[in-house]
Amino acid sequence: MKIILKEDINNLGYKDDVVEVKNGYGRNYLIPQGKAIIASESALKVLAENQRQRAHKLAKIKADAEAVAETLKDVALTLTAKVSANGTIYGSITNIQIAEALEKLGHNIDRKIIVVKAQVKELGKYEAVVKLHKEVSVVIPFEVVAEVAEEEAAAE
Repeated sequence: MKIILKEDINNLGYKDDVVEVKNGYGRNYLIPQGKAIIASESALKVLAENQRQRAHKLAKIKADAEAVAETLKDVALTLTAKVSANGTIYGSITNIQIAEALEKLGHNIDRKIIVVKAQVKELGKYEAVVKLHKEVSVVIPFEVVAEVAEEEAAAE
């Protein structure tokens, strides 16, 4: 079944993309939730007209995303986490912690557009991808280090 997406959906497509999905996924989830519409001939014509009218606005949005990407390209983060004796983290590092660390550096990035590819449950170096636009994304390297407790720091 061909549908037109009304919003960005991870691992499927971006807003206004025409994608092929299984009938059940389209009719039972995407369409009732308001995330998509059926790609009928008339809906495709309306989509084409809307895209033609929004072309200059989309170019500005992409330019803004590229400007943000330029400011983020040299950013490297160091995140601290509480660690057990064998080096595993209590909990894990998620896109929320990365968004908070970026905000401390002055970059206001929505956590929903940050993708951490691997589950971060140990100390080490990892990468997160910030998807600013469907054609613009930035890889941000980050390192997870052990949090030093106050009493340990006072003993040294």
